[in-house]
Amino acid sequence: MAHAHDHNHHHHSNNQKVLLWSFIIISAYMFIEAFGGWITNSLALLSDAGHMLSDALSLGIALLAFRYGVKAASRSKSFGYRRFEILAAAFNGLTLMLVAAWIVFEAVARFVTPLPIQSTGMLVIAVIGLIVNIVVAVMMFKGGDTHDNLNMRGAFLHVISDLLGSVAAILAALAVKWYGWTWADPLISVLVALLVLRSGYFVLRDALHILMEGTPRQIDTAHIRALLLEQPEVADIHDLHVWSITSGEHALACHVVLTQDQRLSEVQQLLHRLEALLHEQGISHVTLQVESQDHGHDAQAVCSSTSLQAASHAHDEHEHDEHEHAHHTSTPPHAH
Repeated sequence: MAHAHDHNHHHHSNNQKVLLWSFIIISAYMFIEAFGGWITNSLALLSDAGHMLSDALSLGIALLAFRYGVKAASRSKSFGYRRFEILAAAFNGLTLMLVAAWIVFEAVARFVTPLPIQSTGMLVIAVIGLIVNIVVAVMMFKGGDTHDNLNMRGAFLHVISDLLGSVAAILAALAVKWYGWTWADPLISVLVALLVLRSGYFVLRDALHILMEGTPRQIDTAHIRALLLEQPEVADIHDLHVWSITSGEHALACHVVLTQDQRLSEVQQLLHRLEALLHEQGISHVTLQVESQDHGHDAQAVCSSTSLQAASHAHDEHEHDEHEHAHHTSTPPHAH
């Protein structure tokens, strides 16, 4: 156990160092590329700088998540600061979509009114940008845990995506320099903007899904329920909820109905066994409520809004019937 703890701590420390240096390098060159796009009139460079902004935000979020995620829980924050990463990711996704919209707006204006482009300067800056992305990608791949850590893997994929954006900017610069195709610059910028828009959409979608307590996409609740029901002591499962506290950290709560009465020590052994099964499914935080078969709750596997609406509708109908009954019994017969 001590060896595993040291191993995880080593990975955690390495990930933070790699993320910090990657963040510094990407952020610094982002400003250089944005300035270069401005002086060369290259929208492709500006859009690639926007893509680098997405990388810088992604790296910054990953770094902050590592640092704030280890803060101890308190009475007011029982899960600590693990959700900070998700809030920052939602802001990241929204920002990326706004940047992509601005790039497309500027590209349309450039198609209508082309500007002279300094292709040589554009080419030099784009090539240096490609080299920077390659250096950061290699550094993250060799020094960080991009295989097992979802946070690091997401940041690494952002850098790879920006590397493709740098290649696109180089192609635009060559098209302008060799053939005088000034329209290639806004065209390439739109393609890069679509990459930025796609990244922003998926980041925002996933963040909102977690904030809305949605079921993790990689977890099948039907499979989880069937797995628990395979245990001979378990008669039924209901009120099953699975959600994410933060990316890669999932929680589960449900009611476990036993087939027969058991001693507390036997129930404790069962709970340990069920927790181990759920941990193998990637669920780290487990809360199980044990009940007998006369629990009196609605025996439904998952609490759904449909059942709540049906209950509300039945309640309304009952109140309506009572009202009608009271109306008929209290109204005197019509006197002729």
